[in-house]
Amino acid sequence: MALLGVAPQVMRPTALTLNILVALVVTIKFYRAGCFSWPLFWPFALTSIPFAFIGGALTLPTSAYKVIVGLVLVYAAYRLFRAARGAATAIKPPPLWAALILGAGIGLLSGLTGVGGGIFLSPLLLMLGWAEIRQTSGIAAAFILVNSLAGLLGQLSSLAAVPSTIPIWAAAVLVGGWVGAEYGSRRLNTATLRRLLAVVLAIAGLKLIFT
Repeated sequence: MALLGVAPQVMRPTALTLNILVALVVTIKFYRAGCFSWPLFWPFALTSIPFAFIGGALTLPTSAYKVIVGLVLVYAAYRLFRAARGAATAIKPPPLWAALILGAGIGLLSGLTGVGGGIFLSPLLLMLGWAEIRQTSGIAAAFILVNSLAGLLGQLSSLAAVPSTIPIWAAAVLVGGWVGAEYGSRRLNTATLRRLLAVVLAIAGLKLIFT
């Protein structure tokens, strides 16, 4: 949407709506494949949900929104690229206090920007050695689902700005989410896909910042 020049007031509720649909499909697929950990998920979700609601209720000036989302996308691209080439690390559970604090911060940013939050949680889990890659994907999908729901509840009035083409977009993300989750949870090496996604995110982020 950033590449296509979609207005921020349309982008945020549309992104959250599509996040909910695709994250639901991906969460189910990864859960059934055994790539999910409730003990790892709940501390992050516990604090992220209320803060995502708060972030969703806040309205930023258009210029500030574009810069923040642009920086978010560039940062996410950098972390995704690093995660794709990083060496395997020993897995250890995160301290409870760290998970609660990070969950709150990511939740607030998720509600403000409409990105769902998983794009921040995933590289953190991988970088700090708190989960292996497939489990990270399952946890991030569920995290995106609950944060997107909370963020959208915080700005229900903005649903009026969602374009009339949303059913077509919804069908596309559901099909893409199902196919991607099938390969990601059971078959596919995700390093190349992470690099490609990093390039797309970086281009979109830079476009928002400088235009």
